[in-house]
Amino acid sequence: MTRQLVLWRHGRTEWNTQGRTQGQSDTELDEVGLAQAAEAAGRLAALAPTAIVSSDLKRAVDTAAELAALTDLAPTYDRRLREVDFGPREGMTAEEARRRWPDEMARRDAGEDVRFPGAETLAETADRFAAVLSDVSKTMSYGQTVVLVGHGSAMRVGACAFVGFPTEHRTRFGAFANCCWAVLADGGRGWRIETWNASSLPTAVVGDDR
Repeated sequence: MTRQLVLWRHGRTEWNTQGRTQGQSDTELDEVGLAQAAEAAGRLAALAPTAIVSSDLKRAVDTAAELAALTDLAPTYDRRLREVDFGPREGMTAEEARRRWPDEMARRDAGEDVRFPGAETLAETADRFAAVLSDVSKTMSYGQTVVLVGHGSAMRVGACAFVGFPTEHRTRFGAFANCCWAVLADGGRGWRIETWNASSLPTAVVGDDR
């Protein structure tokens, strides 16, 4: 028997379609994003989650609400699940940011964890996000599933930190599409990543490593 943490990215926003950095700006789901959340919630409800924990930003709150409506679970909210604080880059496209901070963006594009003016580093985001996963995991029994609703960049670095990968290994993991999720599972020998950027439920896998 395992216990599972499901990291679920919010649905689409208008800024997503425009390629604008959202960070902790409190953007809302667009019509497509609301439909994505409703569709994905139907699949995740089949996992019979025992709790829902969400970022307090509206796009995550409204995504979580779709799953709450199907499961009769009352979400709790934790600001540590927020997206990276990108500071003055928020609202900009990547090209706009490259024109303003060419050196910093070049280093970022090469994989360096750059601190932009007034912003968090990815390592700082990873630490706070992983702390939520650690706190939640300590309350879980085997057989339970908790869904955590968050944001793509924070989910990626936070999952890596939680399972013990250095932050720089984040580039080995693809970005999350809107309303896709990762599954972290513990079958008694520690937490590991079992599913990444999924939009459908996996079939059972029987292997010799269990």
